[in-house]
Amino acid sequence: MEDINFSHYLPLSEATFYVLACLHEPMHGYAVMQKVDMLSQGSVSIGPGTLYGAFATLERQGLVVKLREEERRKVYGMTDRGRRVLAEQVRRLDIMAATGKKTLSLLQGGTA
Repeated sequence: MEDINFSHYLPLSEATFYVLACLHEPMHGYAVMQKVDMLSQGSVSIGPGTLYGAFATLERQGLVVKLREEERRKVYGMTDRGRRVLAEQVRRLDIMAATGKKTLSLLQGGTA
């Protein structure tokens, strides 16, 4: 397994995070746009320009790969490196969420 310098990839933007999160199975762009909206509960909406810009960057970084083209639809999948980067981003977000919850609890007079 390759060593990854996560500082080259992280932090992920919200849109990029959701694009990677969608690719647990191969998917074409339009399906990714719909799934991002669903996974983010409508808080993140990405258009074709943003999506295909993200795909180009992620492909260049080796985090996703174009698997095939079906008619005019490009189908992408996540690489092992992409999975590891996503896992590291989630680990970092867990730390941030725990810190935020602790801070809010202290502000409300609770003990953390």
